[in-house]
Amino acid sequence: MEPAQEHVPTQRADGCVPGPEEAGTALELLVHGVGGTTPGQMLDDPRTVRISGDDIAAVFRRAEDADAESRPDDYRGRPVPEAYVWCNLTSGNGTRALWLLLLPFMVVNLAHWMRPTARGRRRTVRLYGLLVRLAGLTLTVLLVAAACEVALDLVAWQCAGTRACAERHSWLGFLSPVVSDGGWWSRPGRRLVVAGLVPTALTALLWYLSHRTWSAYESQQPMSRTPEPEEETGRTALSRPGFWYGRRLVARLRAAHTAAGLLTVAAAVGTSAARFDHRPGGSALLDVLGRLLEAALVVAAAGVVWVVCRRGRSEHRLDRELDEHLVRRLPLTAVALLVLAAVYAGWERPGWESAGRLPGDTTFGGIALIQGLLVIALGVVAHVLHRAHPDSRAAMRGLGGPAVAMLACALGGVMSGGVSQRVSDWLDGTGTNIPGPPVLLTWQASVIPPLLLVLLALFAWLGRRTWLLRRLEMAEVERDYPDEPQDLTRTRRIARIRAMAGLTDRAPLLVAVTSTTTLLLGAAALVGAMTTDQTPGEAAQHTYAVVESAAETAQALGSWLIGLGFILFVTWGRRAYKDPSARRTIGILWDVGTFWPRAAHPFAPPCYAERAVPDLTWRMATWTRATGGRLVISGHSQGSVLAAAAAWQLTPAVRRRVALLTYGSPLERLYGRWFPAHFGPAALSALHHDVDCWRNLYRPTDPIGGPVRLTGDCGPEVDHEALKDPLVYGRTPRHPLPAAILGHSDYQADPVFAEERERLLGRLPPDLPTPRRDGEPQGKSGRSSP
Repeated sequence: MEPAQEHVPTQRADGCVPGPEEAGTALELLVHGVGGTTPGQMLDDPRTVRISGDDIAAVFRRAEDADAESRPDDYRGRPVPEAYVWCNLTSGNGTRALWLLLLPFMVVNLAHWMRPTARGRRRTVRLYGLLVRLAGLTLTVLLVAAACEVALDLVAWQCAGTRACAERHSWLGFLSPVVSDGGWWSRPGRRLVVAGLVPTALTALLWYLSHRTWSAYESQQPMSRTPEPEEETGRTALSRPGFWYGRRLVARLRAAHTAAGLLTVAAAVGTSAARFDHRPGGSALLDVLGRLLEAALVVAAAGVVWVVCRRGRSEHRLDRELDEHLVRRLPLTAVALLVLAAVYAGWERPGWESAGRLPGDTTFGGIALIQGLLVIALGVVAHVLHRAHPDSRAAMRGLGGPAVAMLACALGGVMSGGVSQRVSDWLDGTGTNIPGPPVLLTWQASVIPPLLLVLLALFAWLGRRTWLLRRLEMAEVERDYPDEPQDLTRTRRIARIRAMAGLTDRAPLLVAVTSTTTLLLGAAALVGAMTTDQTPGEAAQHTYAVVESAAETAQALGSWLIGLGFILFVTWGRRAYKDPSARRTIGILWDVGTFWPRAAHPFAPPCYAERAVPDLTWRMATWTRATGGRLVISGHSQGSVLAAAAAWQLTPAVRRRVALLTYGSPLERLYGRWFPAHFGPAALSALHHDVDCWRNLYRPTDPIGGPVRLTGDCGPEVDHEALKDPLVYGRTPRHPLPAAILGHSDYQADPVFAEERERLLGRLPPDLPTPRRDGEPQGKSGRSSP
């Protein structure tokens, strides 16, 4: 698309810019926020028509406004309302709640985008991204290893090899040598091969989900345009042409993570048999084959790590090329090694019997150690970046990314340990027939109770702070409504809602305490697992017995808590997708997580912004070019983030003809603090200078939206003073019933909203070119280009 020509606003004889009634057609493009809504609710009219789009995301108008551009005189003094509805990108039927099971992948992907602001430190930025991608790879290996632990070790190796356990679960009879009288499938290696189908199917499912969503989301191409120098575009990557088009990286990472999952299964199946063959007196041929298989697995694993480390995101241009050979050959190589491992393990081995556990302690201990080292290294890199360009508003002084990465690893460890412990308890109700899961996974389940105690203490402290803040807010409420007869109950309610809304600003403290506690408890669990089999000295035996008893109690309690939490997690996730009210409650965190492209983990839930941002960009650019009209993009809550991201993607000429109206916006309060490299003060200030004008509305009762807090010349022009909520304190002739406290919703109900929209329309350049009618020379149909 050719960039639009630049025009200078025409002034009247009195030196003022013409008002909206003199400036021709104007469009207000409404973008809703978290929870979604219907076109009729957004446009306040049940009769709506779809102008453009499909059943997933579309632009709607009122039926009477469908041909508004052909009747400009009917819209003098008022804009044409248009609604962009994108809620189907993040909601659907209840089965989509299964994405919540992949929460650790989404959280580690968030850590990639939380790096501090950095200018001129490309190598350090690349190192930050590399460490996050490696942390994401360990989560994939951990999830598949946990599935192998459940299917191969607990079910096929321990339970099927024990008479009491196998007899309790008759469906394991064909795998049990003591129940099936030595059937063909009862050999230890063949049992492992059969059980290996479970983690293999899990890996295939993850690949399928990632590939399907990759085709639906990452395949949407943004507008092609020439990249601008970053020093002129706000020093944010969101303005780069290829930011919302990450097909190549997602394809590479999907191939690497799929191969890593399959290689994990192959290692679990093959190395168990190789360990038996390496014993003295075994078959020399099988010993050699086992060593060759182990060497091949090591080489393939090194190749996977190299692919993950080799390339990051390409954002400066639309990268339409795919690494076809790599994307196909890497998973196929892993499949071939898995088949070879299955054939090797299924070979007849006289005298091989299942006893004890499979060697899972070393595997899970190594994964936990690597994850801890990666998080610590990530914290060092983030600290270096933050010190180079300090940002006082950045969450946790730039350490938000490492803290969130730690939480992702903790979620993966807790889910792995909890599921393994619960399956072990289900298979062996008495707890005496089978050894159970690896010691480390049991210790990881035991850290849940102390972590909950720490969080309980933190919540109690936050509750006290909120109570004290409510008392201070009561005085503020009285000052906001000075001429109203005071009602103590009404004042307390307003003050309480204001104080509760302020809890959002305490989120960095909550994350910092949780991640630090998790890191320390994880290290303690690792040390506890390493010292469990060691016999203490005589003087320390009493203390050791007390510690062991406490650990066992914590392990049992943690196992049940994880099981309960897992059920509640899935239940809440399903409800969030089906119940709009529940979605508004917890949807903001989910929509923040899925706003960002998949840069660190390909199995994370898909990025809806890779569809929504190009939609908005195409609509704004094509409408302004075709009509020459004025456009205000009006975004609420998460819609304001989409609006800002779309404005960054416009060409500079079009961007200067667009006004931005945000309300209930988390642009600075949430995104600016947690994602300083992309929504920090420099980026938001540059956006304010790039668009024609910008106005932001917020309320003190809003737990999500807040001021933009721009410094210098930008601040007073962007943030309107805090809106009153409720609009009226008590009963009046105009409001005979008590006015509702709106909080995060219904900003259009405030008269200030319409006033600010009219103010923005009045500031937009009025002398844009109008479309030509057939056979009519340019400029005759209305206002001509200067």
